[in-house]
Amino acid sequence: MNGKSEGFVREIALADQSATEALGAKIAALLKPGDTVALAGDLGAGKTTLARSILHTLGVTERVPSPTFTLVQHYETAKLPVEHFDLYRIEAESEIDELGLADALATGAALIEWPERARSRLPVDALCIRLEIQTEIGRRATISGPSSWAPLFPEA
Repeated sequence: MNGKSEGFVREIALADQSATEALGAKIAALLKPGDTVALAGDLGAGKTTLARSILHTLGVTERVPSPTFTLVQHYETAKLPVEHFDLYRIEAESEIDELGLADALATGAALIEWPERARSRLPVDALCIRLEIQTEIGRRATISGPSSWAPLFPEA
């Protein structure tokens, strides 16, 4: 998950679920067509919680399940369409082409869990967020990506 060389890297402590939801709200505010948000981390690290927060901030009122078994869920929001991908069960990189990632980015944005399975199919300008479990409720987010996202995450 590499961003462009003129990108940035920040670490943010997420003390609890509210902090994770606040991070999602910040990301949703800047999300535009063509954007990819790559959500990495171990099982239970908070990838789906962060994706839900982004979608709820964009106005999705329906239940937002993890797309582990469907592989992709589509959401129409007032701002833009969003595809929520879960690549956990992907075995070959070529399977991603069949899921319609390129089409999704032509008109909307993509949230991708388990982006490391996308390898070369992941857009180089993706906003990458690696979540790590710190405590039972606390997480650490390592955020990297193109410099256009940097103002959202000021250095501490």
